[in-house]
Amino acid sequence: DDDDDDLFGDDDDEEDEATKATKEKQKASLQSHLDTITTLLQTQSEQVARLDAAYHEAEAAAAATSRGERSNLIAALSKKLCRDKLWHYRDYNEYVSSILEYRHVMDIKGYLNLIKEGNQAIRKKASTLGGASSSKSSKDKNKRSKRFDWDLYRTCVSEGLRDICYRFVLSPFRVGIKLEETHNKNGFSYERILPGDENKPDAGEPRQWMTPKIEDANPQEFASELVGSGELVLLSTARDDADWQDNPEMNDPLKGCRYVAAMELAHEPRIRRVLRAIYRSEAVITTRPTSKGLGIIDGFHEYYGLHLLRNKPVKEHFPMDAAELEKRRARLNAEEVKELDAELKLKETNSCIQYLNMLKAERSGDISIHVHLPFVGDVSGNDKPWYKCELENLGRDRQDVGKFMEALERVYFPADNDTDEWNDERRKILKMALVNYLLPQFEAETRRDLKDVSTKVGVEAAAQTLRDMAMEGPYRPSHLLGENRFIVPTGDVPIVGVCSSNDPKDGTFLAAVNGRGELTDHLAIPGGTSITSEKIREKVITFLMQTRPAAVVVGSGAGVGCKLTARRLGEVITQATERWNNRLIQGQDEDDEDFEARMQTFRLMHSNIDDDDDEVWKCNVDIVDDNVAQLFGRSVRGKKEFPDMAVNLKVAIATARWAKDPLGELAYTWSSASDAGVFGTEMLFLNIHPLQRLLPKPMLLREYERVLCDVTASVGVDLNGACTYDHLHGLLTFVPGLGPRKANNLKQSVSRIGGVVSSRKSLLVKRLMGPIVYNNSVAFLRIRATDHLQDQLLHPLDDSRCHPDVYHRNKWAIKIAVDALELGDSASNDSEDYAITALRDVMQNSRDEIERLFNATKAEWEAHYGPTFNVGAWDPREAVPAESWRDKVEELDLETFAEMIEENGNGKWLTHLTMIKWEFRLPFEDPRKPMEPPSGENLFRLLTGESDVTLCPGKEVTGKVVKNGDFGSQVKLEGDVPGFIPLRNLADDHVEAAEDIVSVGTIVTAIITEVKMDHMCVDLSLKMEDFKKKSSQWGRPQSLPPLDDFFDREAAFKIDEEKEKERESRLRALRLTIGGSSGTKIGGDSHDADGGDGTQAPRTGKVTRRACAHPAFRNASHSEVDRELKEAGDAMVGEALIRPSNRSCDSLAIHWMVRPGCIKVIEVHEEDKDTDASIGKRLIIKKEVYGSIDELLGRYIAPMNDRVEEIQHHRKFTDKLEDELDTQLYDMKKANPNGVFYFICWSESYPGYISLRFIMSRTARNHTIGISPEGFAWNGKTFNNLDKLLNEFKKNPSGARTPQHRSSSNSSALSMSSSMSTSRQSTGVRTDDTSRQSRSRWGPAAMPPVPVTASRWGNMPPPPAGPPPSFARPDGAPPIFGYRPPPPPGAPPGFRQ
Repeated sequence: DDDDDDLFGDDDDEEDEATKATKEKQKASLQSHLDTITTLLQTQSEQVARLDAAYHEAEAAAAATSRGERSNLIAALSKKLCRDKLWHYRDYNEYVSSILEYRHVMDIKGYLNLIKEGNQAIRKKASTLGGASSSKSSKDKNKRSKRFDWDLYRTCVSEGLRDICYRFVLSPFRVGIKLEETHNKNGFSYERILPGDENKPDAGEPRQWMTPKIEDANPQEFASELVGSGELVLLSTARDDADWQDNPEMNDPLKGCRYVAAMELAHEPRIRRVLRAIYRSEAVITTRPTSKGLGIIDGFHEYYGLHLLRNKPVKEHFPMDAAELEKRRARLNAEEVKELDAELKLKETNSCIQYLNMLKAERSGDISIHVHLPFVGDVSGNDKPWYKCELENLGRDRQDVGKFMEALERVYFPADNDTDEWNDERRKILKMALVNYLLPQFEAETRRDLKDVSTKVGVEAAAQTLRDMAMEGPYRPSHLLGENRFIVPTGDVPIVGVCSSNDPKDGTFLAAVNGRGELTDHLAIPGGTSITSEKIREKVITFLMQTRPAAVVVGSGAGVGCKLTARRLGEVITQATERWNNRLIQGQDEDDEDFEARMQTFRLMHSNIDDDDDEVWKCNVDIVDDNVAQLFGRSVRGKKEFPDMAVNLKVAIATARWAKDPLGELAYTWSSASDAGVFGTEMLFLNIHPLQRLLPKPMLLREYERVLCDVTASVGVDLNGACTYDHLHGLLTFVPGLGPRKANNLKQSVSRIGGVVSSRKSLLVKRLMGPIVYNNSVAFLRIRATDHLQDQLLHPLDDSRCHPDVYHRNKWAIKIAVDALELGDSASNDSEDYAITALRDVMQNSRDEIERLFNATKAEWEAHYGPTFNVGAWDPREAVPAESWRDKVEELDLETFAEMIEENGNGKWLTHLTMIKWEFRLPFEDPRKPMEPPSGENLFRLLTGESDVTLCPGKEVTGKVVKNGDFGSQVKLEGDVPGFIPLRNLADDHVEAAEDIVSVGTIVTAIITEVKMDHMCVDLSLKMEDFKKKSSQWGRPQSLPPLDDFFDREAAFKIDEEKEKERESRLRALRLTIGGSSGTKIGGDSHDADGGDGTQAPRTGKVTRRACAHPAFRNASHSEVDRELKEAGDAMVGEALIRPSNRSCDSLAIHWMVRPGCIKVIEVHEEDKDTDASIGKRLIIKKEVYGSIDELLGRYIAPMNDRVEEIQHHRKFTDKLEDELDTQLYDMKKANPNGVFYFICWSESYPGYISLRFIMSRTARNHTIGISPEGFAWNGKTFNNLDKLLNEFKKNPSGARTPQHRSSSNSSALSMSSSMSTSRQSTGVRTDDTSRQSRSRWGPAAMPPVPVTASRWGNMPPPPAGPPPSFARPDGAPPIFGYRPPPPPGAPPGFRQ
């Protein structure tokens, strides 16, 4: 175009006219399209504007509508939440700041959690109705509490029942405030203003504190109106069945409202606090004997007096209320207040120890403990006493809640009264809150608090016992008992420890230790060898003369035999001391050559002894407690210190060390750490307190550690000895300021510098301690003279309780010594040697003064009372008044000196100065009194393990006659306790000779008439009149606490009468003999079984109750005996009870508890019976004859228990189910296809048997192994130990015997393997019930077998090995359904085909 031409110039080839016309047409078309698009855009823009305006108008209208709905939703939500009814922030904030107990804080937390749960349920439902997103709902669901017992509460609150219930009841937090002030201040002001509400218009309005009322409508009308309006929602739909219509509570619309009110009322913290205090003051404890306890608890049982406590107030187990205690103290003077506090403390301690014993009895299954409120009316049935009534009669609805209801109704009911219908509704709320929620929680809290406070007291009692053990001083030989320990100290004397054993296979060991406890020599006496034999006697004399101990101490571990050992050793020691002391004296019948030869032999044997040594050797023998020593002999410490020595030798060493320093041995026991790194765990194996098994181990160890720290601090520790000897190193751990780590580091540091520290100062100079540790611990470390320090001048106060600050830094001790010696002021600044000399002179002067005072006191005493002065008990600290001291230190005025020090700004030092004075007199005086050898009751308990509780007059005991004499019969009781039956007590009639009544070897059951602990003997009686005495006619043991005031003596008397009747019936049936000449004799009657006419009562042949007084016998059924064993739990494992068998009148059944829950029943056949009610004189099990029940338990059950223990400790035993073990075998086989794996476990199908499970190819197989007293039965053989059986199994895994040739007529008989090896094709079901029949292992049978009645003994025999070819009888007869294969090898006689 023209423009183009102007721009680019003329084109030589101009376009033609047609081309120009085409371009013009295209241009016009494009312009037309552009105009059309512009018009469309303008139209769309106008339409968008109109739509936007319409959208904004619609949005504004929707927003106006939403604001109205939302405000309605918020109002409804606020109405359901009832915030002002449940919570007041300022009030609860002040309440939280005023409480001190953790339980009250947890009450507030529980109340807030409950309100939170309800509020979340309300918001969740509101958000669901409002269309909230599901993600938020799921998030709230994840936050929901796991308290499933609150589900109904959430549902009720979300339906608005909270708002409805508070229209006719007072809000819980206001009830709590009213209840608290009414209870504590005896009144409440209705004008009370809550914190922060002072400026509110309704502040002080009394109506806020009044219960709201519904006017002009009863509860039914009120509920009907709300249901009709839809405000009250029924939580359940009506049903048409009669039960629903007959139960008005199910159709009660206000039930949910009452539930919400009761829940929130029961969780309000103030209400719980007040009602908890009322419950604590009103609750009582009642104990009842269980069925087991009724049978075994009699007047001589340790739990007698605990089993029939009735309504004993709980508050007696807790400290007295502070307000009540203050009232009682107000009327007393200072001395009476102290006595009152001691009395209340003793009463609380005894009550807590009593409750611990009750817990122990409850744990053993003998009694049951109930904490409750007093019951309303008589809870016992018409024909049952209260201690036998059913638990249903002891429900909480029968408890007296009158005091609770009275306190709550006073603040919960309207002040201006209301109709009875509405008050009944409120009363139901209170009753529900109390019975359903508060009482169960208070009961659980009270039991927990009782256990906690009793545990605390029990731990303190155990710690006090340990303190008494630790405060027992070193053993003081008898030749030093005539001297006072402050004048002649015991010192480090050599001692010989002796350990003997009851087992004749174990030898007796004598171990000699030197003054520091190191083993110097020992002597072993072979087992079964007597010390009195000539050869052994000479060896012992030679050993004693070589070691020359100051005393020989015999450990008490061997029981009564220790007394005989000590007596024989005393005779040997007498000969040894005489021979030593007379070694230089020529005998009258000894010429010069013989004397010289004897002296030459003596010099060769004692090369270190000089002929000029005229020392007189004195030695004595005593028995000491070896409880700690026995633990050392079997501990890791003993194995580490003496790896190659016998156990009894290590016990002998520890016995000697215990006699030298009990505190050191206890600290050594603590020093051993467990696998978890906890120190002191070995202490838990010591028999320190009878109730220690009930106490928490961490609490015990913490108290034990505190006790050892206190005693170690008061006694002090020899630093060089503790760093040199391992058995003394444990003392360093308990030095204040040290501990296990620092003590070990100190020992290693001392070893690096040569093993000896010469002064306390060198601990800092040689950097063995840091300054802080040094300052804290140095006063408890002693630097004593040793052989390595003979050439050094030791500071005398380094072996005292004085801190180096008083004689090194401040030099006040030196100042006191110099002034006491009147050496002048300049002397204290001279050299250290001069100061040490002054200190030594002053200390020697004080020691001389102590000796003078002792002699003066002794002379004065003997002048008035004769030679009865107790030399060993004289203590200069207590026995000498201050005005009697005449030493140089007493002349100084230390109080004035202390005032001068204080005036110079150095603080108060009077206590330290007084301690310096006493350390001059008694440097590091040992506060422990010398060890007293046990005697009397202590010795009897130590050697026999019995006390006046286990052996007391009136108790029946069984023993064996060992000797008959002119004055009676000697009997050996259980535990080798010697007994004696005087001639007059052998029978009710006159007895000429003991042989006429009993013979040697007879087992007798007698009555204890007297326990002579000093003579180590028990007097017995066989007189019938003694047997007929009631337990109440015998005295109660002195060691037991007196019977509680709340003990029901009438109930106990009734139980005793019932037992007495049963006992008399047994005695009438048994009469004189049960076991013949070698059996058991009871009483002194010599008539026959019928009562005296000389004829024997005829046998009826019926199964009847037996007249047996044995504690293991029960006249009970199979299920009753099983239940008694199982209820007792682990305590009865290994025990056996015997009952009459239902099979015949001549058989018994033994119920043996193999393991927890598993009971095996064994049949016993009786022969030679007098009557149906008596026990046979011959008891037979598998042709083995037993003479009595005791023999049966000892020779049959006891070895079986040993076999069970061997099984459980075997390396191949695993306590798993058979299926689990087979799975493990499959896994092991899969990991190692070439291996053969096997284990043993308990058989699930046959109680009392074990299953040997193994895998060789692809299938797990098993053998059933029987247990017998002789060993383990398998494959027709009995092996005396499990390893031999397993070795035989490895040789012949299939266990099949060599097949026997049978006749052709029997070729079709069933072939059975005696090994009972079977391929496990079906899963066995574990059962511990002996009456359950096991599943078949054969798989599906061709024909369903007739069910076989399970044996009452529960011992169903295992099936034969391999699939059965037919149900043919062994003799080829036609098959009979129910045929059972023969029992496995070693099966008890309870198996019958």
